[in-house]
Amino acid sequence: MQYGDNYFMNLALEEAEKAAEADEVPVGAVIASGEGEIISTAFNTVEKDGSCIMHAEIKAILAAQKKLENWRLDGCALYVTLEPCIMCCGAILLSRISKVIYGTIDPKGGSSGSILEGKIEIVHGIMEEKSSILLKSFFKSKRENIRYGKNMTD
Repeated sequence: MQYGDNYFMNLALEEAEKAAEADEVPVGAVIASGEGEIISTAFNTVEKDGSCIMHAEIKAILAAQKKLENWRLDGCALYVTLEPCIMCCGAILLSRISKVIYGTIDPKGGSSGSILEGKIEIVHGIMEEKSSILLKSFFKSKRENIRYGKNMTD
């Protein structure tokens, strides 16, 4: 059965919600084969792992490469709730992912337009509102915790 972009983006949003529950920036990713098989899913674990490279995209790429026993992800699509940063764009290009579908733009750190455009297929705005609301509510909660003197890890 062939699933559409909304199906895979919903799965990425579920991953993003797991990140939020773990007090991580709520970004989720899913890699699907060209035939519509889910190869990997992941969410940000930067805080948990104490590493700035543990973005959802990187983790999904690593898991897909391990599952397929191949570093080349030709024909695969990456669904991610937030526009990829420059580091993730590099990994996307090097892993040979064929298509990137993301929910909402990242005006501060997003790089897909400048790095990926013209090299691979890019689709944005899929479930944009849900992706944006999840991120905005997460950061609003963080700001309120700081404002009211609550420890960020509480």
